[in-house]
Amino acid sequence: MQFLKSSCIRKTFSATYRTISNKVPEVRIYEVGPRDGLQNESKFVPTDIKIELIHKLAAAGINNIESASFVSPKWVKQMSDGAEVMNNLKRSPGVNYPVLIPNLKGYEAAKKCNIEEIAIFPAGSEGFSQKNLNCSVEEGLKRFKVVADQAVQDGIRVRGYVSCVLGCPYDGSISPKAIAKITEELFAMGCYEVSLGDTIGVGTAGSVRRLMQEVLAVTTPDKLALHFHDTYGQGLSNLVAGLEFGIKTVDSSISGLGGCPYARGASGNLATEDLVYFLYGLGVNTNVDLVQLVEAGRYISNFLAKPTESKVNRALGDRFKNHQDIIKMAACTI
Repeated sequence: MQFLKSSCIRKTFSATYRTISNKVPEVRIYEVGPRDGLQNESKFVPTDIKIELIHKLAAAGINNIESASFVSPKWVKQMSDGAEVMNNLKRSPGVNYPVLIPNLKGYEAAKKCNIEEIAIFPAGSEGFSQKNLNCSVEEGLKRFKVVADQAVQDGIRVRGYVSCVLGCPYDGSISPKAIAKITEELFAMGCYEVSLGDTIGVGTAGSVRRLMQEVLAVTTPDKLALHFHDTYGQGLSNLVAGLEFGIKTVDSSISGLGGCPYARGASGNLATEDLVYFLYGLGVNTNVDLVQLVEAGRYISNFLAKPTESKVNRALGDRFKNHQDIIKMAACTI
């Protein structure tokens, strides 16, 4: 009986692997470390350190780097230098540097910094919306519509985040149908993509599948991104569930940095190093140099005087000088 169970598990895993490999010829990595990753750090990260981190991520091959936030310094002091960061970046050709925007005032400040993309962030639950935005979900959507309308008029891309899609620290479980409705409203505002965020990291592969079934009733996989926090160590297994549905964009954070001031107990995001290694194992070409990415993770971890949360970063150590050797190891060819 035990053999039969093991055999079934192997067959299921093999089928899942083939499904993912067939559906995901490439994956777009959306790096959130310089913003989402750092926003909850108590030690203020100077502007030059943030900028150097962004430069290192771009040099490693990351093409989408959420670089700053234009929220009020009163609420998130760590992000108070958004304008300085954006105005002093050495922007690499082909790299996208989006910023987080809470309201029209923040948008007007960001627009002065030669931005090309913004992100708006309604909550998926009433409790979190009250704590994070000081308003109801419906009121939050109305506020963000004003921002989105102006950005679309100005020719600036708009990305939507929905937080707490799999659970809320205040309301508990969340209805997938409610998340689908919010997602649909964001697309109606003009968002080119919506990122579904498990803000407190309570999701499992099963709950991700249930969410996907509802959300994909209102949109297509190519317009969605997944954003997992790794609180319960489920980040990669949740990602596998999402990739089965054809998702092509994944949010992650260098060194597993992250957390939210309004979601006590939430740990960091899925680590970018772990994500890249995982994708190498699937045969997905990310065009990311993992050796340089590991160095970027160590750079910010050393400044923060804390160990990296990336298991891959810890495990690799200084054994590899060429990322092609890491690719071979991830694919079990060495």
